[in-house]
Amino acid sequence: MDTSTRRQATRTKLYEAAVTLIAEKGFSATTVDEIAERAGVAKGTVYYNFASKTELFEELLRHGVGLLTASLQRAADETAARGGSRVDALDAMIRAGLGFIERYPSFTQLYVAELWRTNRAWQSTLMVVRQQVVAVVENVLREAVERGELTEEIDVQLTAAALVGMVLVAALDWQAFQPERSLDDVHAALTRLFQGRLSRD
Repeated sequence: MDTSTRRQATRTKLYEAAVTLIAEKGFSATTVDEIAERAGVAKGTVYYNFASKTELFEELLRHGVGLLTASLQRAADETAARGGSRVDALDAMIRAGLGFIERYPSFTQLYVAELWRTNRAWQSTLMVVRQQVVAVVENVLREAVERGELTEEIDVQLTAAALVGMVLVAALDWQAFQPERSLDDVHAALTRLFQGRLSRD
C-alpha cells in the first residue's frame, strides 16, 4: 500500500470514528482523544491529518456529501446507459439516496442537524457541499423538463432541493421510527409521491 492510499485509509477511519461520536455526543462534547481512540490510532495521527477538530469535521462533511453526490450521479448515469428516461433517473436517484442513508445513518443524521444551525465555523463549507448534492438533481430535472417528461411549470431549483430534503427526512424517519420497513417499501412510497406531484397530467 503506497503512502497516499495508506493516508486515505487512515482518514476514512477517522471520518467513521468522528461521525459516530459526534452523532452520539455532539461536536463540542467530542474530544480528539476520543476520536483517536475510536479510530484505533494515536492522537498525533489526528493532528498529522487535520490541523484541528473543526478541520476534521469540515473534511468529514466534504467526504460524506461527496459519497452521496457520487452515488446519485452514478444512479442517473446508469439509468441513461440503460436507455431510461430522465424521470426514471430521478427515481433511481431517490433509491440511491435511500441506500446511502441506510448505509451511513450517523452521517446523514449529523448532516441534517447541521443544516439547521447557522453559527458554525463550517457554515460556508456546508452550503457548498449542500449545493453539490442539489445540483446533481437540478441537472436531471432540467433535462426532464427540456425533453417534455415533466411540466415546464416546475421550479427546478426549489424542486431539486425539495426532493433531496424529502429523501433525507423520510429516510431518517424510516431508520428511527419504522426500521421494520424494507428499502424497497420506502422507495415505492416515495416514488408514488414523486410521480404524483411532478406528473405532466
